[in-house]
Amino acid sequence: MPRHLLPVGPATTPAQRGNGTAARQGGAPAAAPVPAREPAPVVEPVPFAGLTLLHAAVRRDLARIPQALRLLQPDDAETAGALKRHWDFVTAMVTCHHEQQDTRLWPVLRRFAPELRLLLNWLESDHHNLDQCFTRTTTLVGIATRDPASAWSVSYAVEELAARVETHLRIEERQLLPRMAGVFQPGSRIGTLPELLDLLRYADGPSASDALVWLLEGVDPAQVDRLLADCDDETVRHWPHWRDTYARCTDRLWGPPGQ
Repeated sequence: MPRHLLPVGPATTPAQRGNGTAARQGGAPAAAPVPAREPAPVVEPVPFAGLTLLHAAVRRDLARIPQALRLLQPDDAETAGALKRHWDFVTAMVTCHHEQQDTRLWPVLRRFAPELRLLLNWLESDHHNLDQCFTRTTTLVGIATRDPASAWSVSYAVEELAARVETHLRIEERQLLPRMAGVFQPGSRIGTLPELLDLLRYADGPSASDALVWLLEGVDPAQVDRLLADCDDETVRHWPHWRDTYARCTDRLWGPPGQ
């Protein structure tokens, strides 16, 4: 009878019991099965982390800049210059954020969520109003950092701007972000931290490295590690250097963390 019609046994001889019996009879012990390797889980980017981190960073700085203005001393030109540079950076980040929303995000939402059009039109119009407010306040901050005698009145102007910005951010977070979760599929890069950094790399504005350390300032270290896991290898490799450099530049303004 042909061999292939007979039951086929195992390719190796089962191990025999006893001391060395299998070896003497020419048998070989059965090889232990190798467990199959499970594929590495796919880590999806934290949804809309770029948007929420930027909102938190803007709130944080608009809350502490007024006090930094009030503490300016007439003979401390170095601190005044650092504060002006930081204000200019925050303003540039807000401007880039508004441009990216108006030219990239809002058109997508208008197409796939037409019921949001009226809200998006209002947000875009308010972006223009806020940009003008930032421009006016930038002039005042420039005066205060050159002449600290005017710093108190300018600090009140910054607080008024912060109240306007807070209203805008709350509308985005409460009325828009929940709807965006239903428009974009899980795993989408829209609004994520990697997308924001990529857009900054190609924009004429703040550098991606400065933006990253600014966005992650004060964030829980475990959450920082999770957010960095979404970024490219080069960003992760340079992160410690960027973080330490940023801390040295801003300690003059806010003091070391925890103070």
